[in-house]
Amino acid sequence: MKTDMNSWSGADGLSEFDLIRNHFSHVGSRRADVAVGIGDDCALLKVPQGYELAAGIDTLVAGIHFFPACDPEGLGHKSLAVSLSDLAAMGAEPAWATLALTLPDADESWLNAFSRGFGRLAERHGVALVGGDLTRGPLTITVQVQGLVPAAAAVLRSGARPGDLVWVSGTLGDAGLALRLLDAGESVSEFLRRRLERPTPRVELGLALRGIATAMIDLSDGLAADLGHILAASGVGAEIRLPDLPLSPAVSERLAVDADWGLPLASGDDYELCFCVPEHKCAQIATLAKRLGIRLRTIGHIRPEGGLHCLLENGATWNPPRAGYDHFAAAG
Repeated sequence: MKTDMNSWSGADGLSEFDLIRNHFSHVGSRRADVAVGIGDDCALLKVPQGYELAAGIDTLVAGIHFFPACDPEGLGHKSLAVSLSDLAAMGAEPAWATLALTLPDADESWLNAFSRGFGRLAERHGVALVGGDLTRGPLTITVQVQGLVPAAAAVLRSGARPGDLVWVSGTLGDAGLALRLLDAGESVSEFLRRRLERPTPRVELGLALRGIATAMIDLSDGLAADLGHILAASGVGAEIRLPDLPLSPAVSERLAVDADWGLPLASGDDYELCFCVPEHKCAQIATLAKRLGIRLRTIGHIRPEGGLHCLLENGATWNPPRAGYDHFAAAG
């Protein structure tokens, strides 16, 4: 990691270089393919022969993506998890990460908790933190991840074909419900809070779906919007059955009250995987679900005609009021 503000000092006169050394120099896994890591102008990384490099980046901004006063350890976890979810959607194995952290103040206790949450998830997935940046300003976190995938084996958004079945992992709408409750000042269960603040990147599932799934995406902006990206990239449409959406008891109870299907379809922050599988390969999905201990459910199928059609139990079409979160549309 490097720094941009040489005059910045934290508690007890610690410089930004001290903060990096104390909180980030030993975060994550130690990897033999890191030739040079934290401490130089750039990291030097070794990409094995026969592999391609998958790279993704995400930014989290206080007040937009998380509450400023949220648990810093959970925030450290989530800041890496959302980027690992992108690698999972490509069927890539996580390897390295860089972190750009902008802080209003050099709070040592906050940094200690943040780096602990980030580091534990990094170690769980074999990720080495190899560089980044530390600056002063409004609380903003940018994480870039790099992963490895055998040449030509990545699962893209563009491979869905008519007749494929559409699957999703986990449950939908939990994080969205947690956010609604928090915004309303209502109590939030530990389950819903963890789904919002400590999402589980489905890395093992993404790796297992290489060679099985024809297209895949992670659900960050809501099922309707993200499945829509697959449909647009593949030049196809889809029909999904709303009663088949996998829901937690909390979301099911909410839907029984207000019948707002926008909650599981458009609220975002699920970080589950949505993927398409040819019907003749679907028997393998049950085996994967059992082996990985993950709930996997088919919710519909790909069709030649464009557009996303959401069907209610009586066969009527339900039109979502919005497709998913859009930073600039929301501001307009």
